[in-house]
Amino acid sequence: MDRPSLTDALRHRDTVLRAFVGADGRLASIPTRISKRLVVLDLVAQDFALGEIYPEAQVNEILRRRHPDHAALRRYLVEEGFLDRRDGTYWRCQGTVEIG
Repeated sequence: MDRPSLTDALRHRDTVLRAFVGADGRLASIPTRISKRLVVLDLVAQDFALGEIYPEAQVNEILRRRHPDHAALRRYLVEEGFLDRRDGTYWRCQGTVEIG
């Protein structure tokens, strides 16, 4: 089976976010299905400004606001290409952008 693209996954964005994100913006859980996880990771990636570089400690702090397993979120964000890293620093490199 082909791996879903972010564009394909986002077709069901609202339904996925209702299922996995509480009213407080925290994740109830991290989806195991890749198409749903991409939607959630896209949301989490928006917590990072484009063009800004973050030390790992700050990335962890930001991710803890979404879910206690910040290490898993960080790993998924890097593995799926939403964040990139080098020498203990991270930056956003993919994902949708809210306009307005």
